[in-house]
Amino acid sequence: MITSFVTLTVGQTPRSDIMPLLDEYLPAEQVTHTGLLDGMTREQIEQDFSPESGEDMLISRLLDGTQISLSSARVELALQQKIDWLEGEGCDTILLLGIDEFHHLRAQQAMLLEPDRIIPPLIGAIVGNNQVGIVVPATAQIEQQIGKWQKLAKKPCFAAANPYLDDEQGLIDAALSLRDQGAQVVVLDCIGYQHTHCDIIQKQLDVPVMLSNTLLAKLASELLM
Repeated sequence: MITSFVTLTVGQTPRSDIMPLLDEYLPAEQVTHTGLLDGMTREQIEQDFSPESGEDMLISRLLDGTQISLSSARVELALQQKIDWLEGEGCDTILLLGIDEFHHLRAQQAMLLEPDRIIPPLIGAIVGNNQVGIVVPATAQIEQQIGKWQKLAKKPCFAAANPYLDDEQGLIDAALSLRDQGAQVVVLDCIGYQHTHCDIIQKQLDVPVMLSNTLLAKLASELLM
């Protein structure tokens, strides 16, 4: 049975990397976790969602822990179909788990919580005129992310560190890059980042480091009754 509150990840569930975080703020008995790619093999996913040359892409995680690159446009179309289905099943609140910017997702009656609409203005209100450094999983995503953060008081600086593939050195390199760019506050903006990633960055920079997924889960928990 699907609960009235659902989390929807672009990848596959259960997400062993983020379930401890979700369980901390979203009680298991009140929440259903579902994934856009649930039940699909890698071959099926690549056939349906592989990005073409020059197409905007996003990165997600499969059930076996491996990552996969997906066409952003095709993911958005499939997400809308999933949202429509979830509403038909009686869901009142749908929490989208992902950092990517989508432009046309809609819900008819349910509350649709989209991180790209919630996190940037929240960060902007918190940091004011401080220089924000954003960490994303892949360098190819940086240009795609610029528009998402355009309402910050200062243009953010970016670095890439893959939460699924990179070792500690990859995070250290990202931290040093942000230091050189003058970051005063850092946001790890991917559902796959965890507190251990935060700690590595913070030791290098000695500045506040925030997890967008934690902020999102805390806010969403206020909607549970």
